[in-house]
Amino acid sequence: MILVDRDYIIQIVSENLRTVRKENHFTQDKMAEMVGVSKKNIIQIEKGRTLADWTTTIAICAIFRENKTLHNHFGGDPMEIIEQTVQDVTIRPQEKTLGGHIMWKNINEHKGFKLQRNLISKHFRILDEENYRLFSTFDAEVAQEMWKDIEKTI
Repeated sequence: MILVDRDYIIQIVSENLRTVRKENHFTQDKMAEMVGVSKKNIIQIEKGRTLADWTTTIAICAIFRENKTLHNHFGGDPMEIIEQTVQDVTIRPQEKTLGGHIMWKNINEHKGFKLQRNLISKHFRILDEENYRLFSTFDAEVAQEMWKDIEKTI
């Protein structure tokens, strides 16, 4: 199983920086300007000579959060993965999702609510009946506890 932590996220973003940049038709100069680093830094990352730092990684994930390459490597929104890495558990209404038709496995369903697990990153989330993300975590026990609470209240 893959351990999704800061180092893993940095590695994935660094290894795919060139692809993300080219998919969006940006020059190295423009990418450097957007992310807030030097062109030399972008070149070093793209050539595999260095890795992006955490701040640069977050900037790339935020700017390109809809990028297909990043979605494919993280199993969805890269900012959700970063949020989970930093906070462990998120409990608050989030953005509307597509309902997990791709890259998600339904674990439980109850009155339109779903407990799902991401097939790539292996994190859990709970969606409401309109597919808004209410909760997410990497911790299976916490996810099951939250699910039990939802089943009791709805």
